[in-house]
Amino acid sequence: MTSVGTDRLPDAALVVRRPARVRILWLLVTVLVLAVLMTASVALGSRDVAWSDVWAGLAGVDGSLEQAAVTKRIPRTLLAVVIGAALGLAGGVMQGVTRNPLADPGILGVNMGASLSVVTAVAFFGLTSPTGYIWVAMAGAALAAAFVYTVGSLGRGGATPLKLALAGAATSAAFASLVSAVVLPRNDIAGGFRLWQIGGVGGASYERIGQILPFLAVGFAICLLSARALNSLALGDELAAGLGERVAVVRATAALGAVVLCGASTAVAGPIGFVGLVVPHACRLLVGVDHRWLLPFSALAGASLLTAADVVGRMVARPADVEVGIVTALIGAPFFIHIVRRQKVRDL
Repeated sequence: MTSVGTDRLPDAALVVRRPARVRILWLLVTVLVLAVLMTASVALGSRDVAWSDVWAGLAGVDGSLEQAAVTKRIPRTLLAVVIGAALGLAGGVMQGVTRNPLADPGILGVNMGASLSVVTAVAFFGLTSPTGYIWVAMAGAALAAAFVYTVGSLGRGGATPLKLALAGAATSAAFASLVSAVVLPRNDIAGGFRLWQIGGVGGASYERIGQILPFLAVGFAICLLSARALNSLALGDELAAGLGERVAVVRATAALGAVVLCGASTAVAGPIGFVGLVVPHACRLLVGVDHRWLLPFSALAGASLLTAADVVGRMVARPADVEVGIVTALIGAPFFIHIVRRQKVRDL
């Protein structure tokens, strides 16, 4: 990917550099919030449980309905944490790579591209392997990202944030329609339609989490190791090259890490949007724009946001669930409009 040049930084970039003690304080606060949300996710739902049942469920006891509910909610909570962390981190990396304040795996069509590729492989090629889902989803995510960036680069001015956002939104809508077209005539796969259209963490299991952990570990490592280079890219391509960075290699490597995270996440949770948009912007206000701090914070905050969204989705329509993808959309869509109006879609 090539840079989107600019001579102005977003408001978050003008924030005074945060002292290390302030960042450490926010780190502790974020970890504490995540721990509280994970506890709430285990205790709250269609059936609220007492603390004694929570501890018994954590110990593996399922002798009552409450304890069985806790046992079922634990993998769901863990899946929400790892998927939220992956999407938050991927969003921060995408914004750094493209220098686009609107970059998000959902808005740019990456997640829906991964979803469409899995649905197509299942419907027409008989894909049944969970690991195969992940590989196919990553391939679809990569192709969608390349397609959106190519379309957004056409015409005068190259890949401006507004053009990328419009190209991504149009592509995501088209892919969503194609998912519907593929799934609806197939009764054998129509049962999982909501997952590939909206995204959610229901039906989680330790087996599913274990299948994506190696891929997520690789994606996390690539993204976090790219943090220092992304700081250089934020200064502009020419200055980054003058500092010794191989700009094209840095962009390709960081984008690869984000694609791995998005593909693996979508393979098990569907196309959950807006986490990668909201989280990095909020984290910049807390810890500044240094990617060495921003990316880990985005992972923690993404885990917190998705866990909170899952708890809210379970509480607002009890005993039914509102899919977490709907909750994040209700949060992220107004935030997206706010960014467009306030920033006037300037580059990072």
